[in-house]
Amino acid sequence: MEQAQAESFDGFVVARWSALFHLARLLCGGDRHRAEDLLQEALVKLWFVWPKVADEAPEAYVRKVLARAAARSARRRWWGERPVEQLPDLAQTGDESAAVVERTRLEAALAQLPPRQRAAVVLRYYQDLPEKQVAEVLGCPLGTARSHASRGVARLRQILADVIEPVG
Repeated sequence: MEQAQAESFDGFVVARWSALFHLARLLCGGDRHRAEDLLQEALVKLWFVWPKVADEAPEAYVRKVLARAAARSARRRWWGERPVEQLPDLAQTGDESAAVVERTRLEAALAQLPPRQRAAVVLRYYQDLPEKQVAEVLGCPLGTARSHASRGVARLRQILADVIEPVG
């Protein structure tokens, strides 16, 4: 019995890792390392309740844990050392596609939103959750979730409109 639960958990993680990691990364404002830590923390919590939620909605459970942990983490002033993928003194090389540039712009803009607004926008528009479910994940009334999402989108529009694109 224990082996079957472990295999079903492993199967879930393998199948949903990419989508869950992307969600965690968006919730962390694009910080890959914090997103990995956040997702690992959420999956550890999922492991302990796996027998209870495996047949119901494990992804919804992980989504809720991710959103709450991201908000809790954002309230901390300092997370210790911040590892980076490339050393700052190395020159950037390679050709970046327009999609990568646009995604980077969006992640940077998301990082400027307050944590609750960022979570509401990501859950509502990236995860395409209904407003009621966003409110449940955030642990707030429906009107508050709507307000967070609305204000977050308005702020994103403002941030993205302020960026002056180079011509040429």
